[in-house]
Amino acid sequence: MRIFMSTATDFTEGRIFPKLIKFMLPILGALVLQAMYGAVDILVVGQFGTSEGISAVSTGSNLVNMVTFTAAGFTMGVTILMGRYIGEKRQDRLGRVIGGAICFFLVLSLVITAVMLIFARQLAQLMQAPAEALDSTVTYVMICGGGILFIMAYNFISSIFRGLGNSRLPLIFVGIACAVNVVGDLLFVAVFRMNVAGAALATVMAQAVSVVLSILIIRNQKLPFTLKREDIRFNEEVPRIIKVGAPIAVQELLTQLSFLALCAFINKLGIAQSSGYGVANKLVAFIMLVPSSLMQSLASFVAQNFGAGKEKRARQTMLCGMAIGCTVGVVISLLAVFAGDYMSMIFTPEPAYIEQSAAYLLGFSLEPIVTSILFSFIGYFNGHSQTLFVMIQGLSQTFLVRLPMSYIMSIQPDASLTMIGLAAPSATIFGIILNLVYFIWYSKKLRRTQPELEH
Repeated sequence: MRIFMSTATDFTEGRIFPKLIKFMLPILGALVLQAMYGAVDILVVGQFGTSEGISAVSTGSNLVNMVTFTAAGFTMGVTILMGRYIGEKRQDRLGRVIGGAICFFLVLSLVITAVMLIFARQLAQLMQAPAEALDSTVTYVMICGGGILFIMAYNFISSIFRGLGNSRLPLIFVGIACAVNVVGDLLFVAVFRMNVAGAALATVMAQAVSVVLSILIIRNQKLPFTLKREDIRFNEEVPRIIKVGAPIAVQELLTQLSFLALCAFINKLGIAQSSGYGVANKLVAFIMLVPSSLMQSLASFVAQNFGAGKEKRARQTMLCGMAIGCTVGVVISLLAVFAGDYMSMIFTPEPAYIEQSAAYLLGFSLEPIVTSILFSFIGYFNGHSQTLFVMIQGLSQTFLVRLPMSYIMSIQPDASLTMIGLAAPSATIFGIILNLVYFIWYSKKLRRTQPELEH
């Protein structure tokens, strides 16, 4: 059995900036298109569905995002491990990594599907979905839950390519999915008037088509390794994938749970705040794309260089990522402050929802700048397999700063989404401090324990 892929990209030689940009831009493009999934759902339901439909899609998609990001955390274990083996010139182990991962993600997807189908109503109630939107939220969760296998498959296939240094093919895959989702939303919601159920069905159908076509596309690509039939089992690489990926997955799971808790806090304020936050959340998904693409790019870039013993180049890559992210972040922050209402109009014509969305974006506005610094640190540490620390710092900023601050702001007599939005950059600044302290300690440890590395 053989799977065909493009040749791996070497990140250990050449100028850092152009190679990082070349690798990052397709990842950014893929994330832009991925964010359009939820954005298109909100847009079409807002224009052709019901008012409670916006709240249902917002609440339900938060739950789906939790599953997606958790899965992506585990797939990062595949990306990092492959990057490390390539840097160490041990390509012979790549087939076993992929074969073991196939079995692991198949089992994981089946477990998650069962949980979402069986406990859909309980999950919607836990998220404090407004009473008028509860049944629609349950419908969205159940339909998307049935498509978890396709979500897992897409993220897994993309992680393989990122590990090989190829970010172009994942862009093609998600582009196909996005196109199908747009057509599906217009057909099911605008034409057949299926409202929330139509939006969820379009999302699942898009993921399924993307996975099928991606498999057909990669069959025509060249491959730097062979995947044998005997590799597809729970082999010795599975514990390594879990060791690296589990902390990232746990962090993502608990972080997304915190977002669900935040959603619950805001849902208690009323349908206007719930829907306004839903609109703002779709804009935030786009706002955070540059930092997220930097983090993914840096993990692959740093993993190869660390595996090749080029620690100095790994650090230079991190600093380059910070410079890129902050430059773009300033522009995005200004848009969030001065054009939040105009951006919100894209997704809803309701003045009350637009007002609430713009209010949240105002408080959130510093986040694109500070997150670029934080995510560059995280990409660096992920590339070094320091994922346990990444998990600890992520949970610390979420549960020590963001959630408590959001809750306190939400129970004030004059509670506003602006004050709740301020919790995000406050938590991120706390995370930067933690990462800086750990970076200083980790640098000293590397000099002491691995003097053969470049410093």
